[in-house]
Amino acid sequence: MSIVVNLDVMLARRKLSSKELAEAVGITVQNISILKTGKAKAIRFGTLDAICRFLECQPGDILEYRPEVEPLN
Repeated sequence: MSIVVNLDVMLARRKLSSKELAEAVGITVQNISILKTGKAKAIRFGTLDAICRFLECQPGDILEYRPEVEPLN
């Protein structure tokens, strides 16, 4: 997928754990893990808003678009 989730980077910068984030935004640690590993297929704006508010960051700090590179023939 071309969308990369940098949630683990933001947590490390803020010196916070997944558990602390989960408790602050009201979602499970398992769902934080799914986001961190890039396995999530979607994220609600409300959840993204809560994460950004807690981490004091912008959505672009968490979500990044990286185009997939096509192999050269």
